[in-house]
Amino acid sequence: MPRTAPFEIHHRRYDEWFVHHAAAYQSELLAVRTLLPWRGLGLAIGVGTGRFAAPLGVQIGIDPARKVLDYATNRGISAIQAVAEALPFADNSFDYALSVTTICFVDDASAMLSEAYRVLKPGGGIVIGFIDRTSDLGQHYLAHQAENVFYCEATFFSAYEVERLLRDTGFTEQVWVQTLSKTLDETREIEPLRVGYGQGAFVVVKANRPQQAD
Repeated sequence: MPRTAPFEIHHRRYDEWFVHHAAAYQSELLAVRTLLPWRGLGLAIGVGTGRFAAPLGVQIGIDPARKVLDYATNRGISAIQAVAEALPFADNSFDYALSVTTICFVDDASAMLSEAYRVLKPGGGIVIGFIDRTSDLGQHYLAHQAENVFYCEATFFSAYEVERLLRDTGFTEQVWVQTLSKTLDETREIEPLRVGYGQGAFVVVKANRPQQAD
């Protein structure tokens, strides 16, 4: 079952997180923007309240939590209630897909990536942003997981695990960037990007569906 209850009940609190942690949010946006394609039809998998999809120009979004979709719609996104493991779109529909802090909430990460692969056009890319479990922030979330209304049921991944999942699904040409080397409370300014992973708490990877037909 999708882990939607916290986002249905605490949707306002979730959306306000991005205001209360503006520097961290802007740092994450910058990291995603660096790897996200500038053109084409995009799909936000786990669109939430649209805090990433809207400013980044992603036109369509899905999320299993109904309450957050109202926010996304008000931010100009065509929002549909659906789960990541069963996308309601035809094969080869999108030029790119975006998924930010979604992989830790899906029931089956492999199925999510397989569905993303299916709906992407050959040569299309997926961009995934998430908290690296092995980072200091990731370890903090793990240590206090039971106390966090949103992350209490999350499954955190390491960058290495996501790298392997993408490769096993058939995605190629992975490019990684990272940000947030401090705690959220210590992050007062937008943090510059670094390539790779292993130092920043928030990591972003772009990978491509190969051009040749499957």
